[in-house]
Amino acid sequence: MSSAEYAVQGAVAVITLNNPPVNGLGHDLRRGILAGIDRAEGDTAVRAIVLIGAGKGFSGGADIREFNTPKSSAEPTLLTLLQAIEASSKPVIAAIHGMAMGGGLELALACHFRVAIAGAQIALPEVKLGLLPGAGGTQRLPRAVGVETALNMIVSGAAVPAEQLRGTPLFDALVEGDLLAGARRFAEAVAAEGRPLKRLRDVPIRMPNADAFFGFARNSVAAASKGYPAPLACVEAVAGAVSKPFDEGLKHERNLFVQLMNTPESKALRHAFFAERAASKIPDVPEDTPTRPVRTAAVLGAGTMGGGIAMNFANAGIPVTVLEVSREALDKGLATIRKNYERTLKKGKLTPAKLEERMGLIRPTVSYGDVGQADIVIEAVFEDLAVKEGVFKKLDEVMKPGAILATNTSTLDVNRIARFTRRPQDVVGTHFFSPANVMKLLEIVRGSATANDVLATALSLAKKIDKIAVVAGVCDGFIGNRMLEQYIRQAMFLLEEGALPHQVDRALEQWGMAMGPFRMSDLAGNDVGWYIRKRRYVEKPDVKYSRIADRLCELGRFGQKTGAGWYRYEPGNRDAIPDPAVEEMITRYSAEIGVQRRRVPEEEIVERCIFALVNEGARILEDGIALRASDIDVVYLAGYGFPRFRGGPMCYADTLGLPNVVRTMRGFAAKPSGDPGFWRPAHFLKSLAAEGRAFNQAGGVS
Repeated sequence: MSSAEYAVQGAVAVITLNNPPVNGLGHDLRRGILAGIDRAEGDTAVRAIVLIGAGKGFSGGADIREFNTPKSSAEPTLLTLLQAIEASSKPVIAAIHGMAMGGGLELALACHFRVAIAGAQIALPEVKLGLLPGAGGTQRLPRAVGVETALNMIVSGAAVPAEQLRGTPLFDALVEGDLLAGARRFAEAVAAEGRPLKRLRDVPIRMPNADAFFGFARNSVAAASKGYPAPLACVEAVAGAVSKPFDEGLKHERNLFVQLMNTPESKALRHAFFAERAASKIPDVPEDTPTRPVRTAAVLGAGTMGGGIAMNFANAGIPVTVLEVSREALDKGLATIRKNYERTLKKGKLTPAKLEERMGLIRPTVSYGDVGQADIVIEAVFEDLAVKEGVFKKLDEVMKPGAILATNTSTLDVNRIARFTRRPQDVVGTHFFSPANVMKLLEIVRGSATANDVLATALSLAKKIDKIAVVAGVCDGFIGNRMLEQYIRQAMFLLEEGALPHQVDRALEQWGMAMGPFRMSDLAGNDVGWYIRKRRYVEKPDVKYSRIADRLCELGRFGQKTGAGWYRYEPGNRDAIPDPAVEEMITRYSAEIGVQRRRVPEEEIVERCIFALVNEGARILEDGIALRASDIDVVYLAGYGFPRFRGGPMCYADTLGLPNVVRTMRGFAAKPSGDPGFWRPAHFLKSLAAEGRAFNQAGGVS
């Protein structure tokens, strides 16, 4: 229940913000705070007012449960509330612990005084949603911490610990011990001494070099925020704080806020924000489903993937046993793990003591007997069903009852793997992405027999190891790699028709993809895709594939690890250098299959690759492999380098309008070199387009 609890302690009225979990400033809480301010104003016995948060923090800002509802703009709005606080005739003191973020920090900035305890996190993170602070944050924060510090905080959205801002007008005191007792003592002193009420709006900003400073800021921010309009708008709002009177600056901020609210980029970022939160909600697995304890873990394989998975457990403080077939492979894997940690150490993000602590949590072994008591075991062995069969039969023998048996397969049938055991209910897919210690996505693959408590445990564990989890059903490639296959197929067809690898990569990277398909393939290893294609040639003989990639692999060009792939690489350098030998091979192949090469426009490259993702995503929804369209978006945002400012492939298609997507696909099918079978719209896509609906209105994020 959202409420503002009111109590009088001596001469101090204490208004406690109580709206779990982060005291979001929903309508009921805003109304309660305002009622408390009015009540204190009318009580002659009250001489000061303290605002404090219940639970773990002051306030995390807006209540996300009210986004896109009438309550979000109902009176009293946050602006109305802040004006009332600022106009109070009695001193209002914000007592901050845990966090004061977004609207929560704007609330504190409108108070006359602020006290905090060490460790409290201070931030205006609206830029991460494609917005800027819309309740005076860009106007008051520069007056509290200085223009440069405020601009850095607002443009980055990063949190800053309270003690880092000690000595600025933001904090009047840092309290040790009990925050409420310290805040009350401060409030009583302010009232007893008759201190004048301090309003940040009245603090002048003097900045003689403002034009030069903001000119530099605009250039720097523009270079670092391509595709994102909000960071530059943040610069303009802060510049307004310097150049305009407070009320005009406030209007300028509000105008910019409203403009950003209507940009496709902000809509996409807000979609992504809600999509990530929706992904963990599984209709038939309630949030209170009991989970199995995971106090210890085991990983089979100490290679790149296995070592990265083990690091996730160690980073979360969970002891993990790593099994390899030989001591040599084990030593090599542990050396790689240590090197990864040492790189983090050099960046200043890890202490030597923490490094040794984490290494100490990773226990190497060459014996299956040492993994049997683990609560969860994750295999990260070669992507071959026969190899998986041997591993899971052995795990079935040695693992204790109730242990979760997880497979890191990226494409194989989790149901078949589960049947290699006598406990299919304990088997689940946990598809990590490489490098597993860095990439955020975890595809959790739910087999037909996977128990609900196993699925709930996997979702809970994902949070503990700092992953974004998406649940997928069983099919070849699950969500991400099943779609990726069509994306790569289309990229290969573009090579046949006239494009070159660097042209395809450049078009998609300029559009916003973190890495084009050919640079990505070189990084992952072209032999990996070759191995999967060989299997699919047998299993799917009717599917048309370009054989250009096979020709490349037959030359031993497996990518960065061999110094040559779609590009060539200089020793010790990962820069992708276009190779005339590859271009000659591609041109020769086009001639062999009778294709007259042509210049392929960048727009066509982007549309064909991205719409290939969209169409397969629609089929995945038809098949029930993904629960909702927004889950597909999360997979591509968190695991495949899809530009966040476009919201994911399904969100992007919604933005364009599904009828336009279908029309464009039909145009591709009609081209002389087009493949009508490839461009046949999925039934779900076609029906939504005909009805004028969107993916994210049909089982997506509302």
